[in-house]
Amino acid sequence: MFTATKDLMLPTTVTGSWPRPRWFDMSMWGKPLSTCMMDIKFRELFTDALSVVISDQERAGLDLINHGDFFCDADMAGRSWHHYPLQRWTGFEGDYFQSGHTVADHLKYPPGTMLNEIYTGWRWPKVVDKVEAGPLEYAKIWRMLQARTRKPIKFGTVSAQVMGYFLDIKTDKYKDVREVVWDMATAMNKELRALAAAGCKLIQIEEPTLHFTAHYYPDDKEYLKFLVDAWNHETSGLDDVEIWIHTCWGNPNMQRVFEGVSYKPSIEIYLEQCRGDVWTVEMCDHDQVELPLFADPIKASSKKLAVGVVSHRTLQCDRPNDVAERIRSALKYVPAEKLCLSTDCGFGRQGCNRDTAFFKSVAIAEGANIVRKELGFEERYVPGVDTNLQTDYIPELDPSFTRLK
Repeated sequence: MFTATKDLMLPTTVTGSWPRPRWFDMSMWGKPLSTCMMDIKFRELFTDALSVVISDQERAGLDLINHGDFFCDADMAGRSWHHYPLQRWTGFEGDYFQSGHTVADHLKYPPGTMLNEIYTGWRWPKVVDKVEAGPLEYAKIWRMLQARTRKPIKFGTVSAQVMGYFLDIKTDKYKDVREVVWDMATAMNKELRALAAAGCKLIQIEEPTLHFTAHYYPDDKEYLKFLVDAWNHETSGLDDVEIWIHTCWGNPNMQRVFEGVSYKPSIEIYLEQCRGDVWTVEMCDHDQVELPLFADPIKASSKKLAVGVVSHRTLQCDRPNDVAERIRSALKYVPAEKLCLSTDCGFGRQGCNRDTAFFKSVAIAEGANIVRKELGFEERYVPGVDTNLQTDYIPELDPSFTRLK
């Protein structure tokens, strides 16, 4: 159900995480949000930070605003993206090295690389009992966000199944990881239903592991079917919500996690078998080489496609014309009414700063306006490029130089 993008042509957004302000220096470390909010310093820092992330994205001219993952802890390479639920659901215990038998071959990296530092540095709980829902308080976070803007809040959360990659089972309550994933999907579904009941109409779930599995284990049809069923279970009952299915190829501390990967084996799965409305795909970092694969499937599907037109892995701020050219390339294969514009993934995984995230986002909004004008669609106001609103206003500045070419 398209609640947010129904009447928007070339809607713009960013994927999820946003760099924290330097002064937002407190984390929850597993405690309930409501408990932390009784600390007046945390309460002020957290609520002010939410205002900041909304302000940054509105000033950048984005249509759909997100929370920046500010409820996640500022921990190593974005570990809290996984751990926010794991620290609050029952059935988990401790922080341990990942057990060797749970490490996938495609997530092993040599010593001396940042990815080795990250994946060996992360710690994980063990599954010690039945997994059941605990207080994630997404509805409360959404209320604080939506109270600060009239634009739709795109509320993002980690998917249950991606957490299953790393968990070691130390209880006879489960015979394999599939049962754990299913119970985590049940717990997440409970939270998402409460979020929808609070009024949230736009939810992004990050990310099912179908594209990884279909690429690396294409013959494991039984497990692929299980993952589809688990995803549809996790998103069941969200009939009045626009669901975004986020997929990329990894983002710990802005690193390229995989080489030579392809969406090709999973296109039909995501577009035809998975519940949802918009599928996000990482395209910019791979020079859009896979865009032609989507031409016929997206036209036949009821879903829209959110194409990454800015990479989260580079610190060079894109220019609007660069983004416009990527949008034109996408339009060769995706109808304008089915195309959404985003980043490949989130900015806030330790390695990026707010200025970079902001100006990359401005480029998305301005690039979209360039193409909207070419197609005869209405442009949208971008405060970040308004000459009269620049930090250092110079009246004599020639207006022709207000847009980078």
